Parts: sequence; structure tokens; C-alpha cells
Amino acid sequence: MEEKLQQQLDGLLEKYTELLLGETNPDLKEEVRQWILYTHIAKSMPPLVKHWNESYPDAKEGIKAAIQHIKQLNEDHRKKQ
Repeated sequence: MEEKLQQQLDGLLEKYTELLLGETNPDLKEEVRQWILYTHIAKSMPPLVKHWNESYPDAKEGIKAAIQHIKQLNEDHRKKQ
């Protein structure tokens, strides 16, 4: 991917993370990136995600924990506003 595009997408992800959670850092950005990727694939190709979940139950639990963490941070951020 072109470096300029990569930087621009990184900036978009950083701003999205900040707006969603009220803060941003590399770990939160990565968690949000994983959540976005998983959610998009789950909506567009559910059988693939079902297969992945069955093949990698530990990863499934990891993404569930990340999604729950993002949800909690988002709820906390909304309460502060």
C-alpha cells in the first residue's frame, strides 16, 4: 500500500478511536482495528467467521474480550459527555 495512503488511513483510525473512546493510543487503535476488521468480515461473510471461530476458539475469546473492552470504554466516554 502506498505510504501516503497508509498514513492517511492511520490518521482516520486514530481519529475514529478518539471519537469512539475519548482517547487514543497504539494499543487502543489496534484493538479498534481488530474490532472493525472482525465486524466487517462477520457481516459480509458469516460462514468464514464461523469457521474461524471454530478453528481458533482462543482467538474467538480474544476478539470477544476486545469487543467488550471497546464497548465498555465507549459507554464510559458517553457518560462523560
